[in-house]
Amino acid sequence: MTYLEETRAAGREIFPDLARALALIGIALVNVAIFAHPMTTGYTDLQGADRWAYFGVTSFFMLKSYTLFSFMFGVGFAYQMMAAERRSVGFAGRYWRRILGLLILGLLHVALTFQGDILVIYAILGCFLFLFRKASAKTLVRWGIGLYAVQFLVMLSAFSLFWLGATFAPEQMAAELEVNAASAEAARQAFGEGSFADAMVQRFADWSMVLVGGLFMQGIGAMSFFVFGLAAVRHEAISDPRKPVWKMFRRYFLPIGVAGSLWGGWLMVASGSGEMSVDMLAGMTVITLFSPFSTAGYLGLIAKWAEVPEGRIKVFLARGGTASLTAYILQSVVFSLVFNNYGLGLYGQIGALGCTLIALIVGFGSVSLMSLWRRRFARGPLEVVLRGWTYLGAR
Repeated sequence: MTYLEETRAAGREIFPDLARALALIGIALVNVAIFAHPMTTGYTDLQGADRWAYFGVTSFFMLKSYTLFSFMFGVGFAYQMMAAERRSVGFAGRYWRRILGLLILGLLHVALTFQGDILVIYAILGCFLFLFRKASAKTLVRWGIGLYAVQFLVMLSAFSLFWLGATFAPEQMAAELEVNAASAEAARQAFGEGSFADAMVQRFADWSMVLVGGLFMQGIGAMSFFVFGLAAVRHEAISDPRKPVWKMFRRYFLPIGVAGSLWGGWLMVASGSGEMSVDMLAGMTVITLFSPFSTAGYLGLIAKWAEVPEGRIKVFLARGGTASLTAYILQSVVFSLVFNNYGLGLYGQIGALGCTLIALIVGFGSVSLMSLWRRRFARGPLEVVLRGWTYLGAR
């Protein structure tokens, strides 16, 4: 069967697969900076075209691709429950096996390619998502809004503490920034000059910061979009891209989200580098506030595109989105080989514009390769592995 025939036979829509594909491209645009430069300093010189490239990525993709992908995780959770109900089989055993599988894949992802992995965080948050499995759509929306409000307050608190430190304890803040500089130098040596083993050790050192910081600075927001995704399925909005809610998101949420994100992006590039500063955190706080509006608006646009399933480009991208796990890991493999010393060795040598162009190639390339793969195979390679583990005797 063709992709569209498979989708219809399974009672699904093209909408979620299309959203996953576009989220993957956005994730590549955001993640490339972590592969190419130290996490604690980012791009150290943002001038000219590099400045505009960084501004574009931060404004249109930062904290939007991640939330969009998180939304689809919630959608997938709902589909898994529905499939278990249709087959009259137990859901809990399969789900917890899947969560364990994500955790193992995430740890391998960190060890072999990428310290900014999201699979471990998703596995942790997925434990809490299980608690919402019987909640109504209205309850889920309320929880989603509440969780994201907490996320914004956490981000606002982080900005306030940094501002207070920079204003009233500049010497102490300077000492903290020196620690960041030392960490950046260790990353340059490991990724730019070291062996694969050196890179692995450094990845776990960086990952310890990502895990703690990610859970608090983005994890609560990701959890809120898990819940929103589940609510969308309960509301039957995913199965109907013509629902009025999507039109409302396009018409009202999108302009608010884009305008606020442009403001936040401009604040982030004001200092002329990606290093931690008051302007940087102020921009991230503003983007955190407006990200849900942008993500909702993007979903509205994707829904409009998905109203008519047919279309060669649309079907090609959506088919690639069915293998999102493999595409996500594939991006990391390619990026690590491009930037690390055991590959092409371009770590720290390419500015924001060059990295953005590389990310576009890798993002579209990963989705395209998976789309071609899916023409011949029922699932992506890692999807086969995770599915095999998930359904191994679970009841």
